Amino acid sequence: MSDRPPAGDADCLFCRIVAGRAPAEITYEDDAVVAFKDIYPKAPVHMLIVPRRHIGSILTMEADDVEVIGRCLLAARRVGEATGFGERGYRVTVNCGPEGGQQVGHVHFHFLAGRRR
Repeated sequence: MSDRPPAGDADCLFCRIVAGRAPAEITYEDDAVVAFKDIYPKAPVHMLIVPRRHIGSILTMEADDVEVIGRCLLAARRVGEATGFGERGYRVTVNCGPEGGQQVGHVHFHFLAGRRR
C-alpha cells in the first residue's frame, strides 16, 4: 500500500476539500472517495469524484492506486442512482495531465448528466 497520507498535499485544493478545509457541496462520501458539485458545471448535473488519498494523475498512479480508482467508479454509479440518472445514463470522464485538460493536480472523475452532447 502507498505511504501517501489520506489528504497528502496541503497545496492541493481537492485535498483541502476532502479534509474539510475548503468549501464544497458534498454529494457523496465514503471511507475512500468524496464527490462534490463542480463550481463550473458543464452539464445540468456535474460532480467531481475524488479519492481521499492524494493521487496526482492517472499518469502518475501506481499499482496500489487501482483499488481506490475502482472505488471512484463505483461512487459514480452511486451518484448516478442518487441523481436519478442511474438507468437513464451519464458520462464519466477523467482528464490526464495538462495537455489532457487536467486543471487540478489530484486525480478526479467528472460525472456529467442531464444533457446530451
